[in-house]
Amino acid sequence: MTDKLIIFDTTLRDGEQSPGASMTRDEKLRIARQLERLKVDVIEAGFAASSNGDFEAVRAIANAIKDSTVCSLSRANDRDIARAAEALKGAERARIHTFIATSPLHMEKKLRMTPDEVFEQAKQSVRFARNLVGDIEFSPEDGYRSEVDFLCRVIEAVIAEGATTINVPDTVGYAVPELYGEFIRTLRERIPNSDKAIWSVHCHNDLGMAVANSLAGVKIGGARQVECTINGLGERAGNCSLEEVVMAVKTRRDYFGLDVGVDAKHIVAASRMVSQTTGFVVQPNKAVVGANAFAHASGIHQDGVLKARDTYEIMRAEDVGWSANKIVLGKLSGRNAFKQRLQDLGVALDSETEINSAFARFKELADRKSEIFDEDILALVSDESVTSENEQYGFVSLSQRSETGEMPYASIVFTADGKEVHSQAEGNGPVDASLKAIEAHVKSGAEMVLYSVNAISGSTESQGEVTVRLQNSGRVVNGVGADPDIVVASAKAYLSALNKLQSKADRVAAQG
Repeated sequence: MTDKLIIFDTTLRDGEQSPGASMTRDEKLRIARQLERLKVDVIEAGFAASSNGDFEAVRAIANAIKDSTVCSLSRANDRDIARAAEALKGAERARIHTFIATSPLHMEKKLRMTPDEVFEQAKQSVRFARNLVGDIEFSPEDGYRSEVDFLCRVIEAVIAEGATTINVPDTVGYAVPELYGEFIRTLRERIPNSDKAIWSVHCHNDLGMAVANSLAGVKIGGARQVECTINGLGERAGNCSLEEVVMAVKTRRDYFGLDVGVDAKHIVAASRMVSQTTGFVVQPNKAVVGANAFAHASGIHQDGVLKARDTYEIMRAEDVGWSANKIVLGKLSGRNAFKQRLQDLGVALDSETEINSAFARFKELADRKSEIFDEDILALVSDESVTSENEQYGFVSLSQRSETGEMPYASIVFTADGKEVHSQAEGNGPVDASLKAIEAHVKSGAEMVLYSVNAISGSTESQGEVTVRLQNSGRVVNGVGADPDIVVASAKAYLSALNKLQSKADRVAAQG
């Protein structure tokens, strides 16, 4: 047994399957670089066969990432596997992750295949993949609800065909820790060639036990890879949270006895980047990365921490990337200082032109806001990252009037297909009026299913970060906008969501 725990991050694949959390190629690439900086072992970059957009994102990440293994998901068929291999050609270390459902329910209702057909499909897919890439991971989807005898038969066969990692997913979050850990151990004990592969766990959080189940799979079951996401992002209730697993194993090394290669001081930066890119706000009491994770309100706790911090803190805030020096830059800061701060935050811009453009936006913000925080810089970059050459709508300017007793009014200027559009509307408030003014011209017909405002830092000078979630014709997208003016931030977020609605990229739902 190895004493190294492999961290497999699937933020860019399973995490992206959260409704509205889909990301552009550039956003995925930026997060992948931060994951590499975090030193995760494996980055699951996407599902190459699901769309041309996802294929290009996987390919871009495979070409850019040098220190982590880059992985693409594929269903257990030759087309998906060949597409994944093609996208991964430029990777220093490539992995194909192929899956097929093995539970009676999934085989009968979803696949409409017999167990023998699933068995043969699993074997053939791993054999085909093994001829294209040396590192193959196999997942029996809904593995925890599969019959043990059949699961043992399938896993033994795929290991014999060359699978190097076996992942046993709790796809629907049904497991409880002790039983899940024993389930993994039973499989490893019963399968004759189980020692020929690394065992992995992939747990969903439907009952709030994804992290506990994953750790039980490691401690009781002997798994040596955990599949997880930044902030626990993922469909339904989310996935196992990377930051919680990593810090649990690091903090309780006396119990787990395992090493983790993750550089924890970059965890908070990764959390902020994912949150601000997807619009999924981190709850204040979230372990490790929540705003209150290291805050002490009780007088007894405060007194204890002042006397000896380990009275109430089992981790140091700075070890996971929280900084006591919140103010980083101001209006007099130069370009080199700004560039260095971007690097410290794990933001890699591809060219001098992009750096110059980002610096110009920073200067503009600094003229409007006296103190610039790390969160402001990440929001500034994330806000601009939604802009692309194919952007249909772009924010230009906004004026609005809101007085007690008067109907709020907004006048907005934005670009539509490169041409400036002027539109006005009244509404129940300045935000409502502004968004109605946009919709009066666009006529998208989309339903707003979420409007959320979050203060990026903790003062009245803070930028407001707005998330708008729109739904139209079965598609759900998030738009995120940030600005010291909350009405402007709302307009930016709405335009961002409209741009994503215009994307014609088809996505294929898949979950391991």
